[in-house]
Formats: sequence, structure tokens, C-alpha cells
Amino acid sequence: MQATVKWIDGRTFLGESGSGHTVVMDGPADHGGRNIGIRPMGMILLGVGGCSSYDVMDILQKGRHDVTACVAELTAERADTVPSVFTKIHLHFKVTGRSLKDSVVERAVKLSAEKYCSASIMLGKSVEITHDFEVIELV
Repeated sequence: MQATVKWIDGRTFLGESGSGHTVVMDGPADHGGRNIGIRPMGMILLGVGGCSSYDVMDILQKGRHDVTACVAELTAERADTVPSVFTKIHLHFKVTGRSLKDSVVERAVKLSAEKYCSASIMLGKSVEITHDFEVIELV
């Protein structure tokens, strides 16, 4: 896996993945940025959410469950001192579908957290990461 990060100006950078996808990263105006892109730590948090969401949906779809939506709401806490690392991350999954059993969604979330999500498993070595979920039944 490869990526590049190119400085644009001030505190603005352009990240490009090995697959050619790009994202603008920037800092807030009071720290020399122009506030035109996501913060780098926000990228890490989104990476955890994306990685785990991918796993949860993959597991549910392979099980042929009727899922119509999946939203992961992430909250994080950071240290008050430099480096301001994440100290806690919580993922709350809202999974919507028809005839979804709590046990099935719980299993998917647990498998992601403990076996498949490279991002959360890696960060979990130094960050307290918790998960929960709710099932929203379509009628």
C-alpha cells in the first residue's frame, strides 16, 4: 500500500492514495490553516469508522440479511497534552433493515472489532475502543 501527501500552502495538504483517490487536509484558521479540508486526526477517526462499517456490512450481506442502511456514529476523546492522541473511541452502529435479529448484528460488530477491522485493532493497542449498536426495524 502506498500514498503521498503533498504540501499545497500554509497548512493545506493533498493526500493521494495508491489507488489515485485524493483528499484535502487542512488545519483551522487559528493554527495557520484555511479550514478547507478535514483534519488529519479526523481522517484517522473516519478510517476506523469506514473500516469497521465495511466489515459489518460485508458480514451482514454475506449472510443475506435484509439491510437497508448502516450508519456508524463515532465519538472520540483526545489527550489534553501534546501529543494530543486519541484516548477513547466509541463506535455506535445504527443498522436498519427487515427481520434483523440483534444477535446477528451483534455478531457482525464483534467480528469486526475482534478479528477483521485492521484500523481499530491496530489503534486498540493504545486507545480504548468500544462498540455498541441498535437495530432499526423497517415495517
